[in-house]
Amino acid sequence: MKRITAIEIVGDRTASLGPDEGFLRLRRLVVRNRYADDSTSAEYPCDMVSRQRVDAVAVVLYDIDPAGQVRVALKEGVRPPVYLRKRKAIPHGGDGDHLLVAEIVAGMLEPEDAGPGGIERRAVAECLEEAGADVTALAVEPLGGPLFASPGLSDEMVHYRCVRTDLDALGTPTGDGSVMEEAGGVVLLPLEEAIARCRDGRIPDAKTEVALLRLRDRILGP
Repeated sequence: MKRITAIEIVGDRTASLGPDEGFLRLRRLVVRNRYADDSTSAEYPCDMVSRQRVDAVAVVLYDIDPAGQVRVALKEGVRPPVYLRKRKAIPHGGDGDHLLVAEIVAGMLEPEDAGPGGIERRAVAECLEEAGADVTALAVEPLGGPLFASPGLSDEMVHYRCVRTDLDALGTPTGDGSVMEEAGGVVLLPLEEAIARCRDGRIPDAKTEVALLRLRDRILGP
């Protein structure tokens, strides 16, 4: 992994690309509500964003030592949208630099992931790419129901999974060939420490906090 020091803007394609030509698809709709008595509301605008691949899987890799202590593996990576917040005049400010963001393993579901077992197969691939964890689909377990990532903005749904594996045996992440995965690395933390970092903002990722809390409930009981 390379050590990153900054993320630089070298171009802006906003004006040159249409709403369907980037990684994200933008729709600027006009909608209305229909009610049980067949009446309708006034029309109102609704902007929504979709990825090229709509849904994702998020995976908590963890182990438990003989004393019952739980550790989790988090991937640190670049997230330009949150890093570039520093260019905006945000009134409250003071939310950190966010050059690298720690998250659980996650990835978009691809067309070949359709059908039974597809989410588990994608989870296996992402564990190897992002954390160097060589796991099997049989080791991938559900971790509660899926959630919408940001329902007021996006139609993306995240499917949660967990895998118990030996975190001391992690290999080198294979990556997916993208620049986004050149920097960062894998961090091992006690589960409670990882949750504490979510709570105080050092790990500012919602899906990670949700997954870690679900894992704690799974192991210790709600």
